[in-house]
Amino acid sequence: MGSDPSEDARPTPTFQGRLKLENFMFDDASAPRRSTRSSTAALAAAAAPSTLSKQPSARAGPKRKAPPGVDDANHVSEAPSPSASSTAVSGTAAKRARQKSSYAPPSTYAHLPLLPDAMGPNLLILFIGLNPGIQTARTGHAYAHPTNHFWRLLHSSGITPRQCSPTEDGRMPALYSLGLTNIVARPSRNGAELSKEEMDAGVAILEEKVRRWRPEVVCVVGKSIWESLWRVRHGRAIRASEFSYGWQGEDENMGILEDGTQKEEEKEEGVMYGDDWKGARLFVATSTSGLAATLKPQEKQDIWRQLGEWTEKRRTERTAAASATTAAQS
Repeated sequence: MGSDPSEDARPTPTFQGRLKLENFMFDDASAPRRSTRSSTAALAAAAAPSTLSKQPSARAGPKRKAPPGVDDANHVSEAPSPSASSTAVSGTAAKRARQKSSYAPPSTYAHLPLLPDAMGPNLLILFIGLNPGIQTARTGHAYAHPTNHFWRLLHSSGITPRQCSPTEDGRMPALYSLGLTNIVARPSRNGAELSKEEMDAGVAILEEKVRRWRPEVVCVVGKSIWESLWRVRHGRAIRASEFSYGWQGEDENMGILEDGTQKEEEKEEGVMYGDDWKGARLFVATSTSGLAATLKPQEKQDIWRQLGEWTEKRRTERTAAASATTAAQS
């Protein structure tokens, strides 16, 4: 075979050329070459925390409130331990208990004597107060605190011809045919120290007293007493639109006989009335406490005056009837 002319034209390899070829050979023992910029960026990315999950998407909607157990970053928060939960609940309960700390149990003032009722037959009005105050219990006389306006309002409204003293409370049935009692018998510093439960429990006792003594009118001295009567009678709290001071409807009369007859024990005690009694009319008066400032003095006076006008009229009628009876007997 003949030789290729191109091969004959190639230069003969030299020893120096073979040495230069070694510079381009791969050496697996040496480290690969890397870009300085790439290495620096990689180190920075490894050291910094990832923020991809925190960056909102451009299409994301408005931020929503996290449900219980999830924080603002939409991460599940650590659930409280049972002991922590019980501590939080007990702390809340304790706070609520402190908010109701105005209540005072009966043992608080058990050292004070109870106030006796002032009762008698043929009463024009039976006044029902809330409960005896501290000074009333200590003195043994109703509405004895000097800031209480009860005795002054009795006179200014026309219920009594003169201003009486608390020391005359026991003589009011004989003097002016007026009776005195309370919805709660135990004393306390103020009405906030009473519970609704014990006030409601006193309603049945009041009904029994009214049923026994049969006054012509029952006057509740204070809105809270009427609210208690309403709760027991209607099974719910009275609405603002249903409340009013003054005379109430005949369907709210107190002491109505359930079976239309008088109890035998009442007859034996000398409390004799006809069996056709329809109950005592109910009048709601304002509180006479000096702390009650919801109404202005003139507004209170106007409400009490309604009862005073009725009292003056009934006294006149009673006096005329008594005079007629005396004239007939003579």
